[in-house]
Amino acid sequence: MKTVRVHASRTYDICIERGLLQTAGPQIAAVHAPCTCMLVSDETVWSLYGETVKESLSSAGFAVHTFIIKPGESSKSTQSLVLLWETLAENKITRSDLLIALGGGVVGDLTGFAAATFLRGIAYVQIPTTLLAMVDSSVGGKTAVDLAHGKNLAGAFCQPSLVLCDPDALNTLTPDIFADGMAEVIKYGFINHPALLQKLTEDYDIADIIALCVEDKRDIVEADERDNGCRQLLNLGHTLAHGIELHSGYTISHGSAVAIGMVLITKAAIHAGLCDKDTLATLLGLLAKFNLPTQTQFTCEQLCEAALEDKKRKGGSITLVIPTKTGTSELKKYPVDDLPAFVSGAWEIL
Repeated sequence: MKTVRVHASRTYDICIERGLLQTAGPQIAAVHAPCTCMLVSDETVWSLYGETVKESLSSAGFAVHTFIIKPGESSKSTQSLVLLWETLAENKITRSDLLIALGGGVVGDLTGFAAATFLRGIAYVQIPTTLLAMVDSSVGGKTAVDLAHGKNLAGAFCQPSLVLCDPDALNTLTPDIFADGMAEVIKYGFINHPALLQKLTEDYDIADIIALCVEDKRDIVEADERDNGCRQLLNLGHTLAHGIELHSGYTISHGSAVAIGMVLITKAAIHAGLCDKDTLATLLGLLAKFNLPTQTQFTCEQLCEAALEDKKRKGGSITLVIPTKTGTSELKKYPVDDLPAFVSGAWEIL
């Protein structure tokens, strides 16, 4: 088993091994005494893995309740959060009990935010079942739900007690959902990991790719858990991506939006003389390899309007992640009034 230890406000392990879904119960019991737990999942994941994980938990001594949501971003809502709170209260979950997220980023974010806020905080475990969740959203303690004005606008920092990544769960992903995760993998490469980008051009074991991404995020989170400095590098492509998601009514997936967002910010950086053109060629090649989109129907004005409601805005400025060359990105602060002029450069680069 590959184990990555995170030293943040809570110290915990990220375990990566095939077959962990079948042994989730004893793995969790090793870090949290058997208790009453609420197993949160969505209908699709539950039909595939729910009973397996529930049986493993029960065999390890946990009393298991379940909360199942509909799949998709629309379930990452204040309505779902309130219903989950009420279900926890109805089942008399206490501060010594446990929430367990079994699913992708929507399930993980919703469960984590409920754990952060119910009874002013109880423990939770992440069992991500998508590549995107394994390499990104299950690690680092960011939890949230969406509001009408934007993605992840209500949330809390709350580190899990354990993360269990079973690469076998990726076998049931559709190609487009797997590609969503690869967008986040590519993002890590363009932030600070050119060796990861090279691996993606060769034969690779997806478990090794997950471990490289998790180790990278671990290092960044340990340096800046509360997202005030270098952790903002993890937002490469995301500021514009969240606008794409919002304007599409979340019909464009997060990974697809991030792919487009990375292309736009790279083009804008090239237009501004901050990045070389070879970086764009490398990015476009990798996105094409994993069948990810590179263009958007939305205008510069639409995306900038959404960006100015993003969490990364602070007063009259917004921090953007700017790729400067393949495998290197930097943080650059812009006055909000200058954002449209900078971003519009993306439409000038073919």
